Amino acid sequence: MVNAGHVLVTDPLIAGYLGEPDWEVLVRRPDDEVVARLPDVDVLVASRVTAEMASAAKSLRLLHVPGAGVDRVALDALAPGVTVCNTFHHGRSIAEHVVMVSLMLSRRVLLTDRMLRQGAWVSVAVDPDVRMGTTLAGRTVGVVGLGEIGQEVVRGLTALGMRAQAVRRNPVAPDGLPLDRVAGLSGLDELLSTSDIVVLTVPLTDETRGMIDARRLALMGRDAVLVNVARGPLVDEDALFDALAAGRIGGAALDVWWGHPKDGPGVKGYTRPFEVLDNVVMTPHNSGHTDETFRGRAGDITANVTRLWRGQPLVNVVRAGR
Repeated sequence: MVNAGHVLVTDPLIAGYLGEPDWEVLVRRPDDEVVARLPDVDVLVASRVTAEMASAAKSLRLLHVPGAGVDRVALDALAPGVTVCNTFHHGRSIAEHVVMVSLMLSRRVLLTDRMLRQGAWVSVAVDPDVRMGTTLAGRTVGVVGLGEIGQEVVRGLTALGMRAQAVRRNPVAPDGLPLDRVAGLSGLDELLSTSDIVVLTVPLTDETRGMIDARRLALMGRDAVLVNVARGPLVDEDALFDALAAGRIGGAALDVWWGHPKDGPGVKGYTRPFEVLDNVVMTPHNSGHTDETFRGRAGDITANVTRLWRGQPLVNVVRAGR
């Protein structure tokens, strides 16, 4: 690879996949230590950039986040000449996770697993009053957002026989995607009321924050399932817990939360006791964490840095430097 500048990597997940020996790796270090290294850095590979870090990066030309989101980056504090790029490759991994948790909730795996470990069979073979599970085939999935993740979710669940509908900012169906209906975000209420599984894949913005509130949860059916693989604050935490605890919706699979351990010591991500509910699958924001995801992302980052040194156009530009 052409080496024409100082590259600093501070993200611990991607660091192990980047094999460039001349790149500096500084992970899990205090913020002030990172700030002290930034003044002569040309390229920063980081998932979190504070305003102080941005101000210290006087020579920065490219900030490359190792994933899709830039919500932990102080974009306004970056110098105007800094280009910001992102990367993806997580769509298939997250879609497989969505399929997995949808099946777990449809078949009540959490409850039956817990009870069998305690010696009790929750099965119609021994108790005719036990509620039957359901298949996914013939049911409807409603996808909120149709980026890489949303499209892969549609492909994965329709392959199992589900019908699919979606809402997105631009209400046009991507070519070849098996969708019965695509509407703008104004069609969210109808989607919620007519879907057996609702999957959130939209980014967190001022417009989408709190979009799934008590009123909208009330539109979902009693057996409907909410899957959130986007960002926790899309959903009102109290309203969701109350709906789950009261059985007003069938279940939820939460891979994203209202906080993160990276936000400070003792932060677990939620304040209500979701862990006591048998109709919630809880995962620590790892639905996209597969070897395939990070190998693809490392390849994108390395290629973009090479383009920068060679004066070529960059790809996956979130904000162009000027």
